Amino acid sequence: MWDLTINGVDFYHIINWFIIYSFLGWAWETCYVSAKVGHYVNRGFVNGPFCTIYGCGAVSVYLILKPLEDSLILLFLGGIVVATVLEYFTAVLMESIFHTSWWDYSDKKFNFQGRICLGASLGWGAFTVLLFRVLHPVVEDIVELYPVFAGEVSVCVIGVAYAYDFCTSAAAAFHLHERIPAWEQAMEEKRGELLMKLNTSMQSWAQSRDVSLDSVKERIEDVEFLKAFEDKRQSLMLEVSTEMRMYKEALAAKIGHNTSRFVKAYPHLNRGYRLHKEKKNKTEK
Repeated sequence: MWDLTINGVDFYHIINWFIIYSFLGWAWETCYVSAKVGHYVNRGFVNGPFCTIYGCGAVSVYLILKPLEDSLILLFLGGIVVATVLEYFTAVLMESIFHTSWWDYSDKKFNFQGRICLGASLGWGAFTVLLFRVLHPVVEDIVELYPVFAGEVSVCVIGVAYAYDFCTSAAAAFHLHERIPAWEQAMEEKRGELLMKLNTSMQSWAQSRDVSLDSVKERIEDVEFLKAFEDKRQSLMLEVSTEMRMYKEALAAKIGHNTSRFVKAYPHLNRGYRLHKEKKNKTEK
């Protein structure tokens, strides 16, 4: 098994590279998203420190584009194509299996179906050049640091642990679409409650300044007042958004650890559910 080769590379090295890149991908995603939202977020599909799509993507890109490694331009263009195709079909596959979306580019310019976008694709091209020129030589050196026997044993142990982790995570993911309708209804009720609270807070704030919400537009030329009004509104909207997120996470936490982790790490899960539901309704008609 270890001597099986793909494009001149034996399986032993491929699987070791895959594990390392999966870990590096997890580290990058987790650090980036955690820094962006201001708290720790485990971005892997599994509980362990692995992002499988990064491992598959890095190894696939390397094996497919290896014949082009002498040309930076071809590597860049090839990386855009290969990684984007992989990202798109991974999104379609996961939406088809779990009826949920695990990422969403709908708010990005030049996106296609929310699954891929130009900015991300250009990033994959740059990453491919970085992969060949910087990352992969380091990863190759890491694999050579330990004996082959130790590598084989480690791969087997990690593989068994990963398989168990993946199965338990997938089992939780399979039931997500069953939970989403109840979540959305509860979230809608909570949103209405919080917006009423926001409106009351804004009215109290306006009254403290001897004005009413209806007369705010009449003070259009009062720049200082309008700025204070907008700052207050944005502050309350941020509170509403934070409370909605915490409420959603609390709902998920009642079901189980994996479900709670998915909701924290992937805020667009309900989009895939809506798309699947719309498609199903059209088919039935």
